[in-house]
Amino acid sequence: QVHLVESGGGLVQPGGSLTLSCAASGSISSFYAMDWYRQAPEKEREFVAMIFTAGTIEYADSVKGRFTISRDNAANTVYLQMNDLQPEDTAVYYCRGRGITNTDWGQGTQVTVSS
Repeated sequence: QVHLVESGGGLVQPGGSLTLSCAASGSISSFYAMDWYRQAPEKEREFVAMIFTAGTIEYADSVKGRFTISRDNAANTVYLQMNDLQPEDTAVYYCRGRGITNTDWGQGTQVTVSS
């Protein structure tokens, strides 16, 4: 099992930016896809972005044009660059690695957007 650890969350004002990192204890090349999800209080966990090993990237409509997902295989890390953050982006952000035989989740990092 590969352990995933998210970092980079925090408090930011509306319009601000944050970059989240998801560091893996092993090679992320073992995952055919890496995803970011988020869960706001009293809401279900929702998809944010995904990146496949082959390079395909997808975003939720709510973050298109503002968030950018990327991966650094050498560093075994996936990133989520978040720009123009809004209060509705407030949530715990989780990364997920999808492998052929396993799916691993991180513990999450809190992002709060407030003035």
